[in-house]
Amino acid sequence: MHAWGDRKVKSWADAFGGEIYSIMTKYSGSLLLQKKYKDVEPILKIKEVNGLELVKKFSEEMESMLRRKVEAVERLVEAAEDADLKHEFNSSLVFDYYNSLLINEKDENDNYVELGDEFILEPNEHFNNLLVNTTYSDVQLPTNVYNKDPDILNGVYMSEALNPIFVDNFQRDPTLTWQYFGSSTGFFRLYPGIKWMPDENGVISFDCRNRGWYIQAATSPKDIIIVVDISGSMKGLLMTIAKHTIITILDTLGENDFVNIIAYNDYVHYVEPCFKGILVQADRDNREHFKQLVDELQAKGVGTVNKAVLESFKILREFREAGQGGLCNQAIMLITDGAVEDYESVFEKYNWPDRKVRVFTYLIGREVTFAQNVKWIACNNKGYYTQISTLADVQENVMEYLHVLSRPMVINHDHDIIWTEAYMDSALFASQAQSCCHATVAMRSSAKKKITSHGILLGVVGSDVPLRELLKLAPRYKVRSKLMQTICHHTYFHPVPSRLKPPSWLTPSQLASLLTLLGEMPRIEQTIETELFCHA
Repeated sequence: MHAWGDRKVKSWADAFGGEIYSIMTKYSGSLLLQKKYKDVEPILKIKEVNGLELVKKFSEEMESMLRRKVEAVERLVEAAEDADLKHEFNSSLVFDYYNSLLINEKDENDNYVELGDEFILEPNEHFNNLLVNTTYSDVQLPTNVYNKDPDILNGVYMSEALNPIFVDNFQRDPTLTWQYFGSSTGFFRLYPGIKWMPDENGVISFDCRNRGWYIQAATSPKDIIIVVDISGSMKGLLMTIAKHTIITILDTLGENDFVNIIAYNDYVHYVEPCFKGILVQADRDNREHFKQLVDELQAKGVGTVNKAVLESFKILREFREAGQGGLCNQAIMLITDGAVEDYESVFEKYNWPDRKVRVFTYLIGREVTFAQNVKWIACNNKGYYTQISTLADVQENVMEYLHVLSRPMVINHDHDIIWTEAYMDSALFASQAQSCCHATVAMRSSAKKKITSHGILLGVVGSDVPLRELLKLAPRYKVRSKLMQTICHHTYFHPVPSRLKPPSWLTPSQLASLLTLLGEMPRIEQTIETELFCHA
Protein backbone atom coordinates (compact mmCIF):
# COMPACT_ATOMS: atom_id res chain seq x y z
CA MET A 1 0.00 0.00 0.00
CA HIS A 2 2.83 2.39 0.88
CA ALA A 3 4.77 1.54 -2.31
CA TRP A 4 1.71 2.28 -4.42
CA GLY A 5 1.18 5.58 -2.59
CA ASP A 6 4.81 6.60 -3.09
CA ARG A 7 4.63 5.88 -6.82
CA LYS A 8 1.41 7.89 -7.09
CA VAL A 9 2.90 10.91 -5.33
CA LYS A 10 6.02 10.62 -7.49
CA SER A 11 3.93 10.62 -10.66
CA TRP A 12 2.08 13.72 -9.46
CA ALA A 13 5.38 15.47 -8.70
CA ASP A 14 6.84 14.49 -12.10
CA ALA A 15 3.74 15.72 -13.91
CA PHE A 16 3.69 18.99 -11.95
CA GLY A 17 7.44 19.54 -12.44
CA GLY A 18 7.17 18.81 -16.14
CA GLU A 19 4.33 21.28 -16.52
CA ILE A 20 6.25 23.99 -14.66
CA TYR A 21 9.36 23.33 -16.77
CA SER A 22 7.30 23.54 -19.94
CA ILE A 23 5.73 26.85 -18.96
CA MET A 24 9.06 28.34 -17.80
CA THR A 25 10.79 27.24 -21.00
CA LYS A 26 8.05 28.70 -23.14
CA TYR A 27 7.84 32.12 -21.51
CA SER A 28 11.36 32.70 -20.15
CA GLY A 29 13.17 32.36 -23.47
CA SER A 30 15.76 30.09 -21.87
CA LEU A 31 16.20 27.93 -24.99
CA LEU A 32 16.84 31.03 -27.08
CA LEU A 33 19.35 32.25 -24.52
CA GLN A 34 21.12 28.87 -24.58
CA LYS A 35 21.27 28.99 -28.38
CA LYS A 36 22.78 32.47 -28.32
CA TYR A 37 25.46 31.33 -25.88
CA LYS A 38 26.20 28.33 -28.12
CA ASP A 39 26.62 30.67 -31.11
CA VAL A 40 29.27 32.81 -29.35
CA GLU A 41 30.86 30.02 -27.29
CA PRO A 42 33.98 29.79 -29.51
CA ILE A 43 34.90 33.42 -28.81
CA LEU A 44 34.06 33.45 -25.10
CA LYS A 45 36.79 33.14 -22.51
CA ILE A 46 37.15 33.25 -18.77
CA LYS A 47 39.14 36.23 -17.51
CA GLU A 48 40.58 36.32 -14.02
CA VAL A 49 39.74 39.43 -12.02
CA ASN A 50 42.58 40.96 -10.02
CA GLY A 51 40.88 41.88 -6.74
CA LEU A 52 43.52 44.35 -5.63
CA GLU A 53 43.53 46.20 -8.95
CA LEU A 54 39.74 46.25 -8.97
CA VAL A 55 39.59 47.80 -5.52
CA LYS A 56 42.38 50.24 -6.29
CA LYS A 57 40.64 51.47 -9.45
CA PHE A 58 37.33 51.75 -7.60
CA SER A 59 39.04 53.68 -4.77
CA GLU A 60 40.72 56.12 -7.18
CA GLU A 61 37.52 56.76 -9.15
CA MET A 62 35.52 57.30 -5.99
CA GLU A 63 38.10 59.69 -4.52
CA SER A 64 38.16 61.64 -7.79
CA MET A 65 34.38 61.91 -7.90
CA LEU A 66 34.09 63.00 -4.26
CA ARG A 67 36.96 65.47 -4.67
CA ARG A 68 35.09 67.14 -7.56
CA LYS A 69 32.06 67.61 -5.30
CA VAL A 70 34.24 69.15 -2.59
CA GLU A 71 35.93 71.50 -5.06
CA ALA A 72 32.54 72.69 -6.32
CA VAL A 73 31.51 73.56 -2.76
CA GLU A 74 34.83 75.27 -2.07
CA ARG A 75 34.39 77.51 -5.14
CA LEU A 76 30.93 78.52 -3.94
CA VAL A 77 32.18 79.32 -0.43
CA GLU A 78 34.97 81.48 -1.82
CA ALA A 79 32.53 83.31 -4.11
CA ALA A 80 30.07 83.93 -1.27
CA GLU A 81 32.73 85.33 1.06
CA ASP A 82 34.24 87.54 -1.64
CA ALA A 83 30.79 88.87 -2.57
CA ASP A 84 30.01 89.66 1.07
CA LEU A 85 33.36 91.43 1.46
CA LYS A 86 32.53 93.74 -1.45
CA HIS A 87 28.91 94.32 -0.42
CA GLU A 88 27.96 97.27 1.77
CA PHE A 89 24.79 96.73 3.78
CA ASN A 90 21.96 99.02 2.66
CA SER A 91 18.96 99.18 4.98
CA SER A 92 16.82 100.81 2.27
CA LEU A 93 17.84 98.44 -0.53
CA VAL A 94 15.14 97.79 -3.14
CA PHE A 95 15.82 94.65 -5.11
CA ASP A 96 13.67 92.20 -7.10
CA TYR A 97 14.74 88.59 -7.14
CA TYR A 98 13.29 85.27 -8.25
CA ASN A 99 11.20 84.04 -5.33
CA SER A 100 10.65 80.30 -5.89
CA LEU A 101 7.11 80.48 -4.52
CA LEU A 102 6.05 83.46 -6.65
CA ILE A 103 7.82 82.87 -9.99
CA ASN A 104 5.50 82.76 -13.01
CA GLU A 105 2.54 83.86 -10.87
CA LYS A 106 0.18 86.48 -12.31
CA ASP A 107 -2.43 88.76 -10.80
CA GLU A 108 -5.99 89.31 -11.99
CA ASN A 109 -4.71 91.74 -14.63
CA ASP A 110 -2.43 89.11 -16.10
CA ASN A 111 0.68 90.88 -14.82
CA TYR A 112 3.45 89.07 -13.01
CA VAL A 113 3.23 89.54 -9.25
CA GLU A 114 6.01 91.21 -7.32
CA LEU A 115 9.06 88.91 -6.99
CA GLY A 116 7.31 86.58 -9.42
CA ASP A 117 8.69 87.46 -12.84
CA GLU A 118 8.82 84.98 -15.73
CA PHE A 119 11.18 82.11 -14.91
CA ILE A 120 11.63 79.53 -17.66
CA LEU A 121 11.30 75.96 -16.42
CA GLU A 122 11.97 72.86 -18.51
CA PRO A 123 12.00 69.14 -17.68
CA ASN A 124 15.50 67.80 -17.15
CA GLU A 125 16.29 64.09 -17.08
CA HIS A 126 19.35 64.61 -14.87
CA PHE A 127 17.07 66.12 -12.21
CA ASN A 128 14.45 63.36 -12.30
CA ASN A 129 12.54 65.14 -15.08
CA LEU A 130 11.61 67.96 -12.73
CA LEU A 131 10.89 71.36 -14.25
CA VAL A 132 14.09 73.31 -13.62
CA ASN A 133 16.07 76.31 -14.86
CA THR A 134 19.72 75.32 -15.37
CA THR A 135 20.86 78.87 -16.16
CA TYR A 136 19.73 80.49 -12.94
CA SER A 137 19.01 79.81 -9.28
CA ASP A 138 16.03 81.07 -7.30
CA VAL A 139 15.34 81.80 -3.65
CA GLN A 140 13.05 80.04 -1.18
CA LEU A 141 11.98 81.41 2.21
CA PRO A 142 9.87 79.79 4.92
CA THR A 143 6.52 81.41 5.52
CA ASN A 144 7.61 82.95 8.83
CA VAL A 145 10.48 84.90 7.17
CA TYR A 146 9.53 88.23 5.56
CA ASN A 147 10.71 88.20 1.95
CA LYS A 148 11.57 91.92 1.96
CA ASP A 149 13.31 92.18 5.28
CA PRO A 150 16.49 94.32 4.84
CA ASP A 151 18.69 91.44 6.02
CA ILE A 152 17.04 89.12 3.49
CA LEU A 153 17.28 91.61 0.61
CA ASN A 154 20.94 92.36 1.27
CA GLY A 155 21.77 88.67 1.62
CA VAL A 156 19.92 87.70 -1.55
CA TYR A 157 21.53 90.57 -3.46
CA MET A 158 24.98 89.57 -2.27
CA SER A 159 24.41 85.89 -3.11
CA GLU A 160 23.52 86.71 -6.72
CA ALA A 161 27.27 86.32 -7.26
CA LEU A 162 26.82 82.56 -6.83
CA ASN A 163 24.80 82.15 -10.05
CA PRO A 164 27.74 82.00 -12.48
CA ILE A 165 29.59 79.67 -10.08
CA PHE A 166 26.60 77.30 -9.95
CA VAL A 167 26.54 77.14 -13.74
CA ASP A 168 30.32 76.79 -14.06
CA ASN A 169 30.39 73.98 -11.50
CA PHE A 170 27.70 72.11 -13.42
CA GLN A 171 29.59 72.52 -16.68
CA ARG A 172 32.83 71.28 -15.11
CA ASP A 173 31.13 68.29 -13.52
CA PRO A 174 27.87 67.24 -15.22
CA THR A 175 27.31 64.61 -12.50
CA LEU A 176 26.60 67.41 -10.00
CA THR A 177 22.99 67.64 -8.89
CA TRP A 178 21.55 70.22 -6.51
CA GLN A 179 23.82 73.03 -5.34
CA TYR A 180 22.66 75.53 -2.73
CA PHE A 181 23.43 78.24 -0.24
CA GLY A 182 21.54 78.27 3.05
CA SER A 183 21.76 81.70 4.65
CA SER A 184 21.91 82.27 8.40
CA THR A 185 19.09 84.79 7.90
CA GLY A 186 16.76 82.07 6.59
CA PHE A 187 16.73 82.26 2.78
CA PHE A 188 17.72 79.29 0.64
CA ARG A 189 19.27 79.82 -2.81
CA LEU A 190 18.89 76.68 -4.93
CA TYR A 191 20.41 75.72 -8.28
CA PRO A 192 18.93 74.78 -10.63
CA GLY A 193 15.94 76.98 -9.92
CA ILE A 194 12.57 75.30 -9.38
CA LYS A 195 8.98 76.28 -8.64
CA TRP A 196 8.32 75.77 -4.92
CA MET A 197 4.83 74.70 -3.88
CA PRO A 198 3.31 75.29 -0.42
CA ASP A 199 1.59 72.54 1.55
CA GLU A 200 -2.17 72.00 1.68
CA ASN A 201 -2.45 74.87 4.19
CA GLY A 202 -0.57 77.31 1.97
CA VAL A 203 2.48 77.20 4.25
CA ILE A 204 6.13 76.64 3.40
CA SER A 205 7.67 75.13 6.51
CA PHE A 206 11.00 74.16 4.93
CA ASP A 207 13.77 76.09 6.69
CA CYS A 208 17.29 75.34 5.48
CA ARG A 209 18.66 76.14 8.94
CA ASN A 210 16.89 73.07 10.34
CA ARG A 211 18.46 70.67 7.87
CA GLY A 212 21.11 68.25 9.06
CA TRP A 213 23.72 69.46 6.56
CA TYR A 214 23.32 73.07 7.76
CA ILE A 215 23.49 72.21 11.45
CA GLN A 216 26.51 69.92 11.11
CA ALA A 217 28.43 72.47 9.04
CA ALA A 218 27.48 75.53 11.13
CA THR A 219 28.41 74.08 14.51
CA SER A 220 30.57 71.42 16.11
CA PRO A 221 29.16 68.38 17.96
CA LYS A 222 27.41 69.43 21.14
CA ASP A 223 26.02 68.07 24.40
CA ILE A 224 22.72 69.77 25.19
CA ILE A 225 20.52 69.55 28.27
CA ILE A 226 17.16 71.27 27.90
CA VAL A 227 15.80 72.44 31.26
CA VAL A 228 12.12 73.45 31.16
CA ASP A 229 10.00 75.11 33.85
CA ILE A 230 6.69 73.23 34.35
CA SER A 231 5.52 75.12 37.43
CA GLY A 232 1.95 76.35 37.75
CA SER A 233 2.77 79.79 36.34
CA MET A 234 3.55 78.16 32.98
CA LYS A 235 -0.03 77.03 32.34
CA GLY A 236 -1.86 77.73 29.08
CA LEU A 237 -0.19 79.58 26.24
CA LEU A 238 3.16 79.80 28.04
CA MET A 239 3.35 76.01 28.24
CA THR A 240 2.43 75.73 24.55
CA ILE A 241 5.21 78.15 23.60
CA ALA A 242 7.69 76.32 25.85
CA LYS A 243 6.86 72.96 24.24
CA HIS A 244 7.26 74.44 20.76
CA THR A 245 10.61 75.91 21.82
CA ILE A 246 11.84 72.49 22.98
CA ILE A 247 10.72 70.84 19.75
CA THR A 248 12.48 73.53 17.71
CA ILE A 249 15.71 73.03 19.68
CA LEU A 250 15.46 69.27 19.08
CA ASP A 251 15.09 69.95 15.35
CA THR A 252 18.46 71.71 15.37
CA LEU A 253 20.25 68.61 16.66
CA GLY A 254 21.82 65.88 14.58
CA GLU A 255 23.51 62.50 14.73
CA ASN A 256 26.72 63.98 16.19
CA ASP A 257 24.94 65.63 19.13
CA PHE A 258 23.83 64.31 22.54
CA VAL A 259 20.82 65.48 24.51
CA ASN A 260 18.53 65.07 27.50
CA ILE A 261 15.51 66.97 28.80
CA ILE A 262 14.84 67.83 32.44
CA ALA A 263 11.57 69.35 33.62
CA TYR A 264 11.30 71.01 37.01
CA ASN A 265 8.70 72.35 39.45
CA ASP A 266 8.88 71.30 43.12
CA TYR A 267 11.00 68.38 41.96
CA VAL A 268 13.38 67.52 39.13
CA HIS A 269 11.82 65.23 36.52
CA TYR A 270 13.53 63.51 33.59
CA VAL A 271 10.96 63.50 30.80
CA GLU A 272 12.26 60.00 30.02
CA PRO A 273 13.09 58.26 33.34
CA CYS A 274 15.13 55.63 31.48
CA PHE A 275 17.59 58.38 30.51
CA LYS A 276 18.17 59.54 34.08
CA GLY A 277 21.67 60.91 34.63
CA ILE A 278 22.90 60.41 31.06
CA LEU A 279 22.96 61.94 27.61
CA VAL A 280 21.64 60.08 24.57
CA GLN A 281 22.50 60.46 20.91
CA ALA A 282 20.21 62.96 19.20
CA ASP A 283 19.29 60.62 16.36
CA ARG A 284 15.89 60.72 14.70
CA ASP A 285 14.34 58.04 16.93
CA ASN A 286 15.40 59.70 20.18
CA ARG A 287 14.32 63.14 19.00
CA GLU A 288 10.87 61.88 18.03
CA HIS A 289 10.58 60.04 21.34
CA PHE A 290 11.42 63.21 23.25
CA LYS A 291 8.85 65.18 21.25
CA GLN A 292 6.09 62.77 22.23
CA LEU A 293 7.05 62.99 25.90
CA VAL A 294 7.30 66.80 25.81
CA ASP A 295 3.77 66.99 24.42
CA GLU A 296 2.52 65.26 27.58
CA LEU A 297 4.09 67.75 30.03
CA GLN A 298 1.67 69.55 32.37
CA ALA A 299 2.24 72.69 34.42
CA LYS A 300 1.76 72.48 38.18
CA GLY A 301 3.55 73.21 41.44
CA VAL A 302 6.26 75.75 42.26
CA GLY A 303 9.38 76.18 40.17
CA THR A 304 12.82 75.69 41.75
CA VAL A 305 15.42 76.05 39.02
CA ASN A 306 18.50 75.50 41.19
CA LYS A 307 18.12 71.73 41.53
CA ALA A 308 17.51 71.28 37.80
CA VAL A 309 20.54 73.35 36.80
CA LEU A 310 22.68 71.56 39.39
CA GLU A 311 21.64 68.18 37.97
CA SER A 312 22.46 69.37 34.45
CA PHE A 313 25.97 70.52 35.38
CA LYS A 314 26.68 67.18 37.06
CA ILE A 315 25.69 65.18 33.98
CA LEU A 316 27.72 67.36 31.62
CA ARG A 317 30.78 67.23 33.88
CA GLU A 318 30.60 63.44 34.19
CA PHE A 319 30.38 63.02 30.42
CA ARG A 320 33.16 65.51 29.81
CA GLU A 321 35.51 63.87 32.29
CA ALA A 322 34.68 60.39 30.96
CA GLY A 323 35.41 61.44 27.39
CA GLN A 324 31.85 60.69 26.31
CA GLY A 325 29.27 62.64 24.33
CA GLY A 326 30.12 65.10 21.58
CA LEU A 327 33.50 66.04 23.15
CA CYS A 328 33.19 69.63 21.97
CA ASN A 329 30.48 72.14 22.96
CA GLN A 330 28.34 71.75 26.07
CA ALA A 331 25.27 73.84 26.83
CA ILE A 332 22.21 74.13 29.04
CA MET A 333 19.00 75.52 27.50
CA LEU A 334 16.89 77.06 30.25
CA ILE A 335 13.25 77.64 29.30
CA THR A 336 11.25 79.52 31.94
CA ASP A 337 8.88 82.41 32.62
CA GLY A 338 11.11 83.73 35.39
CA ALA A 339 13.91 82.99 37.86
CA VAL A 340 13.94 84.43 41.37
CA GLU A 341 16.29 82.12 43.29
CA ASP A 342 19.88 82.64 44.36
CA TYR A 343 21.48 80.60 41.57
CA GLU A 344 24.91 82.26 41.61
CA SER A 345 26.38 79.67 43.99
CA VAL A 346 25.62 76.87 41.52
CA PHE A 347 27.52 78.61 38.74
CA GLU A 348 30.44 79.43 41.06
CA LYS A 349 30.78 75.78 42.00
CA TYR A 350 30.18 74.07 38.66
CA ASN A 351 30.95 76.51 35.85
CA TRP A 352 33.15 79.39 36.92
CA PRO A 353 35.77 80.54 36.17
CA ASP A 354 36.34 78.27 33.12
CA ARG A 355 32.71 78.43 31.93
CA LYS A 356 33.01 75.18 30.02
CA VAL A 357 29.22 74.99 29.78
CA ARG A 358 27.31 77.72 28.00
CA VAL A 359 23.86 78.59 29.35
CA PHE A 360 21.20 79.85 26.93
CA THR A 361 18.04 81.29 28.44
CA TYR A 362 14.60 81.62 26.87
CA LEU A 363 12.17 83.83 28.77
CA ILE A 364 8.64 82.71 27.86
CA GLY A 365 5.82 85.26 27.70
CA ARG A 366 5.49 89.03 27.65
CA GLU A 367 6.24 89.59 31.34
CA VAL A 368 9.55 91.39 31.87
CA THR A 369 9.70 91.39 35.67
CA PHE A 370 12.35 88.63 35.72
CA ALA A 371 14.03 89.56 32.45
CA GLN A 372 17.18 90.90 34.12
CA ASN A 373 17.64 87.75 36.20
CA VAL A 374 17.25 85.45 33.22
CA LYS A 375 19.53 87.63 31.10
CA TRP A 376 22.16 87.66 33.83
CA ILE A 377 22.30 83.85 33.79
CA ALA A 378 23.06 83.76 30.07
CA CYS A 379 25.49 86.67 29.96
CA ASN A 380 27.57 85.33 32.84
CA ASN A 381 27.83 81.87 31.30
CA LYS A 382 28.86 82.65 27.71
CA GLY A 383 25.32 82.09 26.46
CA TYR A 384 22.55 84.10 24.85
CA TYR A 385 19.33 85.53 26.25
CA THR A 386 16.12 85.92 24.29
CA GLN A 387 12.46 86.50 25.07
CA ILE A 388 9.78 84.49 23.25
CA SER A 389 6.36 86.10 23.52
CA THR A 390 4.44 84.26 20.80
CA LEU A 391 4.65 81.02 18.83
CA ALA A 392 5.75 83.03 15.79
CA ASP A 393 8.87 84.16 17.70
CA VAL A 394 10.15 80.67 18.43
CA GLN A 395 12.00 79.75 15.24
CA GLU A 396 14.17 82.86 14.88
CA ASN A 397 14.97 83.11 18.57
CA VAL A 398 16.02 79.48 18.91
CA MET A 399 18.35 79.85 15.92
CA GLU A 400 20.44 82.43 17.77
CA TYR A 401 22.19 79.77 19.82
CA LEU A 402 23.64 78.23 16.63
CA HIS A 403 25.31 81.55 15.82
CA VAL A 404 26.90 81.63 19.27
CA LEU A 405 28.21 78.06 19.04
CA SER A 406 29.63 78.72 15.58
CA ARG A 407 31.65 81.77 16.76
CA PRO A 408 34.98 80.03 17.48
CA MET A 409 35.06 78.48 14.01
CA VAL A 410 33.84 81.65 12.33
CA ILE A 411 36.45 83.79 14.10
CA ASN A 412 39.18 81.34 13.07
CA HIS A 413 37.69 81.27 9.58
CA ASP A 414 37.70 77.46 9.61
CA HIS A 415 36.44 75.75 6.47
CA ASP A 416 35.73 72.19 7.51
CA ILE A 417 34.20 69.83 4.97
CA ILE A 418 31.13 68.04 6.31
CA TRP A 419 29.66 64.84 4.88
CA THR A 420 26.24 63.87 6.18
CA GLU A 421 24.88 60.40 6.65
CA ALA A 422 22.83 59.09 3.74
CA TYR A 423 19.20 60.20 3.95
CA MET A 424 15.95 60.46 2.01
CA ASP A 425 15.03 64.12 1.63
CA SER A 426 11.33 64.12 0.82
CA ALA A 427 10.96 67.51 2.53
CA LEU A 428 12.86 69.39 -0.16
CA PHE A 429 10.58 68.28 -2.97
CA ALA A 430 7.50 67.18 -1.06
CA SER A 431 5.18 69.18 -3.26
CA GLN A 432 6.57 67.48 -6.36
CA ALA A 433 6.63 63.95 -4.90
CA GLN A 434 10.36 63.63 -5.46
CA SER A 435 12.87 62.11 -3.10
CA CYS A 436 16.06 60.17 -3.51
CA CYS A 437 18.69 58.67 -1.27
CA HIS A 438 21.78 60.83 -1.08
CA ALA A 439 24.46 62.32 1.13
CA THR A 440 25.35 66.01 1.31
CA VAL A 441 28.77 67.62 1.26
CA ALA A 442 28.66 71.02 2.98
CA MET A 443 30.94 73.80 4.19
CA ARG A 444 30.47 76.79 6.46
CA SER A 445 30.79 80.29 4.97
CA SER A 446 31.78 83.21 7.20
CA ALA A 447 32.31 86.91 6.70
CA LYS A 448 35.82 88.17 6.05
CA LYS A 449 34.86 91.61 7.34
CA LYS A 450 36.00 92.47 10.87
CA ILE A 451 32.75 94.16 11.87
CA THR A 452 32.56 92.41 15.23
CA SER A 453 34.91 90.42 17.42
CA HIS A 454 32.36 87.59 17.45
CA GLY A 455 32.56 86.90 13.71
CA ILE A 456 29.59 86.56 11.37
CA LEU A 457 28.24 83.29 9.98
CA LEU A 458 27.00 83.94 6.44
CA GLY A 459 25.52 80.49 6.00
CA VAL A 460 26.30 77.04 4.66
CA VAL A 461 27.01 75.92 1.09
CA GLY A 462 26.05 72.39 0.10
CA SER A 463 25.69 69.94 -2.76
CA ASP A 464 23.95 66.58 -2.90
CA VAL A 465 25.65 63.33 -3.91
CA PRO A 466 22.92 60.88 -4.97
CA LEU A 467 23.12 57.13 -4.58
CA ARG A 468 22.96 56.63 -8.33
CA GLU A 469 26.24 58.50 -8.86
CA LEU A 470 28.02 56.22 -6.39
CA LEU A 471 26.51 53.11 -7.89
CA LYS A 472 27.85 54.03 -11.32
CA LEU A 473 31.38 53.67 -9.93
CA ALA A 474 30.83 50.31 -8.30
CA PRO A 475 32.08 47.40 -10.49
CA ARG A 476 29.11 45.27 -9.55
CA TYR A 477 28.89 43.59 -12.96
CA LYS A 478 32.37 42.11 -12.44
CA VAL A 479 31.80 40.58 -9.02
CA ARG A 480 29.05 38.93 -7.04
CA SER A 481 27.14 41.01 -4.51
CA LYS A 482 28.83 39.35 -1.52
CA LEU A 483 32.22 40.07 -3.02
CA MET A 484 31.19 43.67 -3.72
CA GLN A 485 30.33 44.10 -0.06
CA THR A 486 33.72 42.70 0.95
CA ILE A 487 35.58 44.92 -1.52
CA CYS A 488 34.00 48.04 -0.04
CA HIS A 489 34.53 46.75 3.47
CA HIS A 490 38.23 46.13 2.90
CA THR A 491 38.86 49.22 0.83
CA TYR A 492 38.21 51.59 3.73
CA PHE A 493 37.22 49.79 6.92
CA HIS A 494 39.62 46.92 7.55
CA PRO A 495 42.01 47.61 10.47
CA VAL A 496 45.01 46.09 8.66
CA PRO A 497 47.23 48.91 7.29
CA SER A 498 46.56 49.29 3.58
CA ARG A 499 47.95 51.11 0.58
CA LEU A 500 44.35 52.10 -0.19
CA LYS A 501 44.02 54.99 2.23
CA PRO A 502 40.93 57.24 2.33
CA PRO A 503 41.64 60.84 1.30
CA SER A 504 42.66 63.11 4.18
CA TRP A 505 39.70 65.43 3.58
CA LEU A 506 37.22 62.56 4.07
CA THR A 507 37.06 60.80 7.42
CA PRO A 508 36.36 57.06 7.70
CA SER A 509 32.99 57.74 9.34
CA GLN A 510 32.02 60.02 6.48
CA LEU A 511 33.15 57.40 3.98
CA ALA A 512 31.08 54.86 5.86
CA SER A 513 27.90 56.81 5.25
CA LEU A 514 28.65 56.88 1.52
CA LEU A 515 29.89 53.32 1.09
CA THR A 516 26.98 51.88 3.02
CA LEU A 517 24.88 52.86 0.02
CA LEU A 518 26.87 50.89 -2.54
CA GLY A 519 25.07 47.81 -3.70
CA GLU A 520 22.38 48.47 -1.05
CA MET A 521 24.80 46.80 1.32
CA PRO A 522 24.94 46.68 5.10
CA ARG A 523 28.30 46.87 6.77
CA ILE A 524 29.15 43.22 7.16
CA GLU A 525 31.94 41.10 8.56
CA GLN A 526 34.56 40.00 6.06
CA THR A 527 33.78 36.90 4.05
CA ILE A 528 36.97 36.68 2.01
CA GLU A 529 40.54 36.61 3.25
CA THR A 530 42.04 40.03 3.87
CA GLU A 531 45.10 39.30 1.79
CA LEU A 532 42.97 39.01 -1.36
CA PHE A 533 42.43 42.76 -1.40
CA CYS A 534 44.61 44.46 1.19
CA HIS A 535 48.38 44.24 1.57
CA ALA A 536 50.16 45.34 4.70
